[in-house]
Amino acid sequence: MEPLDLLTLQSDIRRTLEDCFTEAVWVRAEIVSLSVKGGHCYMELCQTGPKGIVAKARAVIWRSKYCVLESFFREATGSALKAGIGLLLHAAVNYSEVYGLSLVVDDLDPQFTLGEKELLRRRCIAKLEEEGLTEAQHRLDMADLPYSLAVVSAEGAAGYGDFCRHLHENAYGFTLRTVLFDAVMQGAGAPASIIAALDRIESSGERFDAILVLRGGGSALDLDCFDDYDLCARMARCGIPVLTAIGHDRDRHVADMVAYEALKTPTALADYFLDIYEAEDERISSFSSRLHRAFLNKIAALESRLDVLQTRIMAADPRSILSRGYVLPADSGGRVLKSVSGIKAGDRIRLLFSDGRLDCEVLENLPK
Repeated sequence: MEPLDLLTLQSDIRRTLEDCFTEAVWVRAEIVSLSVKGGHCYMELCQTGPKGIVAKARAVIWRSKYCVLESFFREATGSALKAGIGLLLHAAVNYSEVYGLSLVVDDLDPQFTLGEKELLRRRCIAKLEEEGLTEAQHRLDMADLPYSLAVVSAEGAAGYGDFCRHLHENAYGFTLRTVLFDAVMQGAGAPASIIAALDRIESSGERFDAILVLRGGGSALDLDCFDDYDLCARMARCGIPVLTAIGHDRDRHVADMVAYEALKTPTALADYFLDIYEAEDERISSFSSRLHRAFLNKIAALESRLDVLQTRIMAADPRSILSRGYVLPADSGGRVLKSVSGIKAGDRIRLLFSDGRLDCEVLENLPK
């Protein structure tokens, strides 16, 4: 067989592929890298298997299609096209004798990307449940008044700034201690970065009452790192209560499910701790009010007893008795006479009235 020159071989491959792929096809793949040059989008795609990458190909979205498809994808998923996400793309197979095989993309299905992430999320939940990790954090006890808080977030993140302002500039004057452990909070590197931050916290030798993982929202694909099994398992196994605030109302991630407590936003998480202190402040105030009321009631009871005693004393006062028309007899020495016994004619006695005294002489003793 005569040897083929390279051009002839490449031309034969091109014609064969053109005969096999007369129409565009739907292809499942993951973006390895992406760049935009001159309005054209160039991607490297791959497929992975149990042992790593099993296939690779180059793809391009020409400028005439890229703006429309990128906008459509962003609107449907809340995220731009980027490395690390799975795609279902409609592409024509193109083969060039110089550049080799490439796929020319003319359409995308964003629902496939969202569905693939949901499937991975469900698998993660199932594995955590099988290992008994979904309730591990809920069995921990947090301090009644948590004071020292370890914060896992990106230092320049808006969510972290909102949290700090809301917590430290509170109207009540409550003071809490926060220590930042900086981490990447989105993208493929986020799970490993957050796990490393958790490791640093537990090995720091400092005593923290809680760990706060803050992100503050983003697109569905920006936040899918919080559905990562390794990250969620590490959070569940943490010996310190882990609280999350990594999305808005619509987001519910696996990390939220395994956390000790999940709040919607960083400011809501700040309010969570401020509410604890406000409740304790009200409890102390209520206790103080109860003590004050109890003291006043005790004083009132004592005053009431004094009033009764005073009434009894006043009632027993001889002057009060004499004022009602009674007379108090006494001998000449002033001793009160309680009986006629021993009194004889000629003795001197005194009769005490409310308004004076009469000195008298006994004429006759007439016993009963």
